[in-house]
Amino acid sequence: MKISIHYIIALVLMVCTLAAHAELAVVVHPSNGTSLSKDDIQRIFLGKNRSFPGGGEAVPVSFLFGSKESEEFSTSVLGKTPKQLKAYWAKMIFTGQGTPPKELDNAGQILDLVSKNPSLIGFVPAGSENGSVKVVGKF
Repeated sequence: MKISIHYIIALVLMVCTLAAHAELAVVVHPSNGTSLSKDDIQRIFLGKNRSFPGGGEAVPVSFLFGSKESEEFSTSVLGKTPKQLKAYWAKMIFTGQGTPPKELDNAGQILDLVSKNPSLIGFVPAGSENGSVKVVGKF
């Protein structure tokens, strides 16, 4: 059986693409009993909803703009390229309709803040979450 070099290249590219996609876990305070859909999460992180579906203030926190986690969340959960998301927030700020999520350096900071504040919602690489938070979605 002869395997084409094009087949091998396509297979290698497919594996690299799958490896580049890191799963993210959306996390909230463990006392938060709310169930969240992807649409709920999008609306909170885009500033369209400022409360959880079951009530209570919802304040999103994110990784720094330009980080691989932030870019992955933007494309896979929010459905926007990083450039589109930056333009979206520029418009929201300019028109006084909202402010972007607070940006943090790493998963440890996000987990620490979310575990201490029932109003916060954030995302971290899947597998880095710990017992101090509740996972409400994986993407």
